[in-house]
Amino acid sequence: MPLMQLHRTHNDYGFFAADAGGNTLSIDIPVEQGGDGKGFRPMQLLLAGLGGCSAVDVVSILKKQKQDIKGFSINVDGEREQGKEPSLWTDVEITFDLTGEIEPAKAVRAVELSMNKYCSVAETLRRAGGKLVWKVVVNGTPVDL
Repeated sequence: MPLMQLHRTHNDYGFFAADAGGNTLSIDIPVEQGGDGKGFRPMQLLLAGLGGCSAVDVVSILKKQKQDIKGFSINVDGEREQGKEPSLWTDVEITFDLTGEIEPAKAVRAVELSMNKYCSVAETLRRAGGKLVWKVVVNGTPVDL
């Protein structure tokens, strides 16, 4: 089986994507663009990939440092080029929100390593001209970078 397969499922723009392991997701475009809005937009998937890529890095790094992660969420927001086709992500902001027995400096270091060294999606966005900035919050308190 290919790495990814997509099949149209509904109307013109609704697709179902499956990977070689059987994991699935729905892709669509907004109603105002002619879709049904019943799935992720393709460019949203790129930001979800960024969050997922960095999340696994951060967890792996913090586990190696014996940090006890109780909760972890990531918010990703971005701005795209205006009036261009294709319209690339120009500015992306990521907030890493961690709870647990975590030393703030170790959380910051884990995020920096992910975003600057390990996360291939972050590097892909940078090479496309995107500016990535991030914030780290530990137990409700923003950490100075």
